[in-house]
Amino acid sequence: MATIIPNINSSSTKMTAGERRFGQRLEMFLEDDYLCWFDVPVGNKRRYPDFIILHPGRGLLFLEVKDWKLQTIQSMNHQTFTLLTGSGSVNKANPIEQARQCAYQVINTLKRDKELVQLDGKHHGNLVCPYGYGVVFTNITRKQLQTALGEDGESVLPAHLVICQDEMLEKTDPEEFQQRLWSMFNYQFPQKLSLPQIDRIRAHLFPEIRIGASTEDLFASPADGGTKPIDVPDIIKVMDMQQEQLARSFGEGHRVVHGVAGSGKTLILGFRCWYLAQTQSKPILVLCYNMSLAAKLRAFIREKDIEQQVQVYHFHDWCGQQLRSYHVDLLAGDTPVWERQVLSVINGVEQGLIPRAQYGAVLIDEGHDFEAEWLKLIVQMIDPETNSLLLLYDDAQSIYKKKSNLSFTLSSVGIQARGRTSILKLNYRNTREILHFAFDFAKDYLQEKQTDEDSVPLVKPEVAGKSGQAPAFRLLANRPQELSFIRTCLQKWHEDGVAWSDMAVIYCQHYFGEALMHELNHHGLPNIWMGDKKNRRDYDPTEDKVLLVTRQSSKGLEFPRVIVAGLGGLKNDDDTKLEEARLLYVAMTRAQECLLLTASANNSYVQRFVVNGN
Repeated sequence: MATIIPNINSSSTKMTAGERRFGQRLEMFLEDDYLCWFDVPVGNKRRYPDFIILHPGRGLLFLEVKDWKLQTIQSMNHQTFTLLTGSGSVNKANPIEQARQCAYQVINTLKRDKELVQLDGKHHGNLVCPYGYGVVFTNITRKQLQTALGEDGESVLPAHLVICQDEMLEKTDPEEFQQRLWSMFNYQFPQKLSLPQIDRIRAHLFPEIRIGASTEDLFASPADGGTKPIDVPDIIKVMDMQQEQLARSFGEGHRVVHGVAGSGKTLILGFRCWYLAQTQSKPILVLCYNMSLAAKLRAFIREKDIEQQVQVYHFHDWCGQQLRSYHVDLLAGDTPVWERQVLSVINGVEQGLIPRAQYGAVLIDEGHDFEAEWLKLIVQMIDPETNSLLLLYDDAQSIYKKKSNLSFTLSSVGIQARGRTSILKLNYRNTREILHFAFDFAKDYLQEKQTDEDSVPLVKPEVAGKSGQAPAFRLLANRPQELSFIRTCLQKWHEDGVAWSDMAVIYCQHYFGEALMHELNHHGLPNIWMGDKKNRRDYDPTEDKVLLVTRQSSKGLEFPRVIVAGLGGLKNDDDTKLEEARLLYVAMTRAQECLLLTASANNSYVQRFVVNGN
């Protein structure tokens, strides 16, 4: 079954009856290696072909779908159809010409990427895959069309470029249906597109799905008229098909995504922000729990060039901003300031001092760290006319609360989750070896749970497929040796070509992080220690420095190389086992390619890593 993006059954998919019927036929009659997009804009000019179909062997196909009825067509020629409507006669572009222009604009731009051009043979200089275009008439049969066209039919609507109502019935033979599609191509190539080539095509068609790269639109009109090759990175990363389909299929209202570590929750959040920024007039609010993740999200939003519409805060910073903006006094008391900030905002909203419905949409990353009272407050900030909420959650990474995050249902805090939840099980961040290592350590504490949609399940991650080196553990004689060993590793990696900013040390105790910062400073290694409040506030993830961060503050971050340090200082008592296991699981799953663990004192955790990490 073909993948249709967005999902045909999603409330976000606005289709005519004929478009839906044709989409169902694509889904039914095409195999699962076909990718189909409906009404997804391409390029700076925001062209909206009705359907784009991509197949590794067949190529790219652009289709216009028309629900026109024969009796409404007054006249037609190569350029224009004149239709009779309730408002009188209306001229519309010939749909074949409409599809052709869109196809050529896309193809000519894709050919500027040297990785998508054939380098030799009779098709030298052409795109690496065939392409075609056509039109679908969902309410006109082949016989009716031939009669209406008469002798000039082939010049106005070439028969092989048209699919008619009686050729897309539910009883139609799938092979005949596919042949109708592929007769729209003028040629075929013996070779198939590779997965990287498919991803490059997707990245050019839809810049918003790119990962870690500019979303600059390659379809903007270049100074050279689009004839010269463009400088495109050798490797382009994009959202996977499940992530893209989910992100494009949300629709209106509340949406909840349960995703394991590394499943791309933040990518989906970024895409949703980009989409909402095109459609919302009110500001869009993004919230998370910790400061370092907020800094990363702000950089992520800047990459998509939507920082003017999207506000990113960690939760308590947002509370402080609300108090300052609306001149609400902080409640007095002996409890910590951050707790009184939250209560002050809640009271301010209840008393009408702080307005509700300030935002066109609210998106919450790492929502498992939010208290029930916080979520109740945040839901009130959404404009009821849009009612747009996205909650991203992974209970396995719930680390800040003493009580279980499963102690309340989502409906009890005003989140309408039933029928609106999605689960992402595939982990794309970590290698197979890192994920297995981390989950094997924590599995006794993180048992998968099945719950109803209104509660929060604990989901076991599945590996997306990449492999790498096994995680390593080193037990040093004392703390100075551990610090020196870590510094030496960082130096060696950098000498091997790894950027400082691609490395992080996640430590277990404040004093260890401070000592490591002094060790690195003494030897001239650029670093930023998040134990300093100013550093937490001003953290810029684009700076080329090694990040020194606690396990708690590492949530939501990722780095090619990670050292989890100071394991010998972990507590061994029964009361903290679950909390420590979750924290270590979070820390270990920050590593994308290489994971190293270190200790300079012995305890039960160390013994466990000695067994698994040598």
